[in-house]
Amino acid sequence: MNLTLLERACAACGISTEYRDVWGKTHRVPADTCRALLAAMGVAAGSDAELEQALAAREARDWRRVLAPVLVVRADAPELAVPVTLPAPALGRRHSWSLVEEQGARHGGEFEPAGLPAIGERRISGAGFVRFALRLPAVPPPGYHRLEIGALDAPGEARAAAPLIVVPARCYLPPGMANGRVWGPMVNLYALRSERNWGIGDYTDLRGVMELAARCGAAVVGVNPLHALFPHDPEHASPYSPASRQLLNVLYLDPEGVPDFAECEPARERLASAEFQARLRAVRGAERLEYRAVAELKFEILERIYTHFRDRHLARGTERAAAFRAFQQAGGESLRLASLFYALQEHLGASDARVWGWRSWPEPYRDPRTPEVAQYAREHVERTEYHDYLQWNAELQLDAVGKRSLELGLRVGLYQDLAVGVDPGGAEAWGAQSLYAGAVSIGCPPDDFNLKGQSWGLPPLLPDQLTAAAYAPIVALLRENMRDAGALRIDHVMGLMRLFWVPAGELPARGAYVSYPFEDLLGIVALESQRNLCIVIGEDLGTLPDGLAERLRAAGVLSYRLLYFEREPDGAFRAPQRYPAQALAAVSTHDLPTLRGFWQGRDLDLRSALKLFPSEELRQRQIVERAQDRARLLVALEAEKLLPPGASVHAIPGPEVTHDFMVAVHRFLARTPCRLLMVQPEDLFGQLDQVNLPATTAVEHPNWRHRLPLELEQWEMDERWRSFCSALNAERGPLAAPAPAPVRAPDAT
Repeated sequence: MNLTLLERACAACGISTEYRDVWGKTHRVPADTCRALLAAMGVAAGSDAELEQALAAREARDWRRVLAPVLVVRADAPELAVPVTLPAPALGRRHSWSLVEEQGARHGGEFEPAGLPAIGERRISGAGFVRFALRLPAVPPPGYHRLEIGALDAPGEARAAAPLIVVPARCYLPPGMANGRVWGPMVNLYALRSERNWGIGDYTDLRGVMELAARCGAAVVGVNPLHALFPHDPEHASPYSPASRQLLNVLYLDPEGVPDFAECEPARERLASAEFQARLRAVRGAERLEYRAVAELKFEILERIYTHFRDRHLARGTERAAAFRAFQQAGGESLRLASLFYALQEHLGASDARVWGWRSWPEPYRDPRTPEVAQYAREHVERTEYHDYLQWNAELQLDAVGKRSLELGLRVGLYQDLAVGVDPGGAEAWGAQSLYAGAVSIGCPPDDFNLKGQSWGLPPLLPDQLTAAAYAPIVALLRENMRDAGALRIDHVMGLMRLFWVPAGELPARGAYVSYPFEDLLGIVALESQRNLCIVIGEDLGTLPDGLAERLRAAGVLSYRLLYFEREPDGAFRAPQRYPAQALAAVSTHDLPTLRGFWQGRDLDLRSALKLFPSEELRQRQIVERAQDRARLLVALEAEKLLPPGASVHAIPGPEVTHDFMVAVHRFLARTPCRLLMVQPEDLFGQLDQVNLPATTAVEHPNWRHRLPLELEQWEMDERWRSFCSALNAERGPLAAPAPAPVRAPDAT
């Protein structure tokens, strides 16, 4: 079958022209969607002539390169065969190759292209090009290396060069975890109450949860994404729509835990004042998290501490000042641009709240490389360094959490979460605009829980640009998020293989899947996992591409298994022994109802009230299905002899969910062979509403604003917590003595 020009262009750019939804129905992608996505990739697609030209230019680019922009090979590959492309006249000339390993070792040799078997030929603008496989003697060890090729008779010519990344076959798994099963709490840090925090959970609270977990038999503490948000607009609260995934959320700073606080008399006096203490009591006692009030309190004190730091340390060149300068240097360009972004946003938006995000800034400031931005940076060093200072202290406080988990001997320790994307108006998108597609959002087609589909408002990374950058942005992202973690959850792990792109202004159902260099990206995840001694969990909910589950399993990535979705073909809940061992198990997640909310149908009530059902027929069907699910869950518990006292499969209990029922459901999951079991405090303490209701805003539902009912200091004395710990320790078995803390590999140069 002959492909149309549009189909050929889509195939060349990795755009699928059809997709299958969760119900098995195939959808043809509209032609205008295809053209919009091509345009977002920088491919002119307005006419057949433009498409012809774009396809020709793409082919010419690929054949005129001597080496690909980056080469990724498996460490267990039987040989290293590198594709090399040369103009036909160069085939008879002697060439040399040079491989420089990451640690400095050098290897080299000579070859004559004419003596190697060709694997492809092409004529571009009348000139001939030949591609062949250059076989090198051995595959170097895992790491980031460099390959160079050049003609021997042209020493003045520039040599072709490309990064050569050698990756391991599998991700890291700690010693003793191959057959071990552990559990721990999965906390939303902002939701934590404590006697000492300032109305929002902070890094000191996270350390406290780590210590509590260790005392109570847990081996892991999970947390929501800690990515940097928007200090100028603290109400922009979703941790999955961050300003930057390489920096930390400074609203989680504990001001009193910053070393300069103890030296800063103005900050201590302000904190002790009656007026400040009254405001502090108000945010601590608020039913919902009041982001703006919390931010005003924290930044008022942090500003004073920073002024003291400049006067006491930077001005005098103290040891602490030297540590700060070293942090700035290590942060490099990404830190510099992010802090510059925050300072500019404060400056440009000070008099107009509509100036939100770099795309609304005056034109000269929208590109970080303009003379106007450079001038601002020179004239506002103190303000940009304020944001460096906040990041520095956030990193120090999170580092303390990671170190504490090692001291406690936790088998996993801190489990962090990597969001799938960034806010289009934020620091990361501003500083690396060439990496992101414009006028497009990632999302997902309709499914059972989001019947209209979703468009998340996050710009996708451009596959070609990622490759051109030799995957450096991905490497940096993984390192930053694995540094203090014993486990990392990759949100929407399908994004390593494909993402669903939705053109601006279109319904999600009119989107299309775009492919990514999956094997390369998965290999880099495994390499950074091994170097950082970090387990990888892939959030693989939803419609999976064919073959993805098998590849993730072979690479040692843990699957993400939720009770609500683990079903047999007839709808029955899957028995514990039928769960996979290479997985994390949990009842629910932030985008789904709590256990109490699921049982009571609270999510169905909310979606009905907010008109999120596309039809009354679907609403009624899900109401009936939920009633069936309640019966199915009781049957599953009965099969495991876990029905709580007084419960019966013959009489569905009323809307109230007892604590015994909560424990029974978690014991059910604890019996699975899954390596990790995560428990949400929202379930433990019987919270009704889910953390986030997709397809809504904070006006419609208090997303990311729920707070836990009990202060952290009281958990260990609470009978609900104690009975949960006792039950899960009994089901999962006693913890073995922790192995000595391993030493992480240094960052690549």
